[in-house]
Amino acid sequence: MRIGVDLGGTNVRASLVDDNGNIYEHRKERFNNNASLDDTLSQLISFIRPLMNSTVRGIGIGVPSVVEPVRGIVYNVTNIPSWTIVPLAAKLQQAFDTQVAVNNDVNCFALGEYHYGVLSGYSHAVGMSCGTGLGTGVIANGKLLTGARCGAGEVGLMHYLDKNIEYYASGNLFRVQFGVSAEEANRRASEGDPQMLEAWAVFGRHMAEAIKTVMYAYDPEAISIGGSLAKAFSLFERPMHEALLTRFEFPESIRQVRIMQSTNENISVIGAASLIP
Repeated sequence: MRIGVDLGGTNVRASLVDDNGNIYEHRKERFNNNASLDDTLSQLISFIRPLMNSTVRGIGIGVPSVVEPVRGIVYNVTNIPSWTIVPLAAKLQQAFDTQVAVNNDVNCFALGEYHYGVLSGYSHAVGMSCGTGLGTGVIANGKLLTGARCGAGEVGLMHYLDKNIEYYASGNLFRVQFGVSAEEANRRASEGDPQMLEAWAVFGRHMAEAIKTVMYAYDPEAISIGGSLAKAFSLFERPMHEALLTRFEFPESIRQVRIMQSTNENISVIGAASLIP
């Protein structure tokens, strides 16, 4: 058994996971992200502890930030102000006396999809998580591509129009351009609201530009789209595909790539657990 942890800026989730990706216990609670470093670490340790037992051989944790995976050091977590330089692996090893692996949260999402989800069977694949922001995890030749500090694949931060890709291909688009949350836009579009249907079409076209960037950089066989906005996949899938066929130098690559909706809401936790061999 392994423990997988998905640490977000507002919530933390953890599961006891077997080697086949099956979850046996699952926990979730609100994370006190504005507390001190000591208090946040204490909460995280207390949250994980009920899952520990004699069958657990390690803890894998995904964090929404830059990570040095070899030493398990986390840097400058945007939504947790006290986490500037945190030797997270060492802290958890000290608390639990077990192997600990730390990585970026979207990398864990991509790993989970690759080992146990819709990206299974593809040696070149990308997981894209769309929510408050846009994160990307890359599988190249059957291995997770991290770079030195898990910065590989952050296409959302690349310049696009007057901002960056993430500004338009995330929930931010709905707040800024349409004055609603993505959740509200989904609800209203599902009820036939023409303005919100157009909002999702606009999002789909921006998402296509994000995918084009991924295609030029990594040329994957398959892409999984997850995160909270993926719940509205059916609303933006068609305009996204239509936009993908315009202004792209390798049209055959676009025609052959598989773009799928993530289907497992716990895949990031499962992917975090898979960090432990």
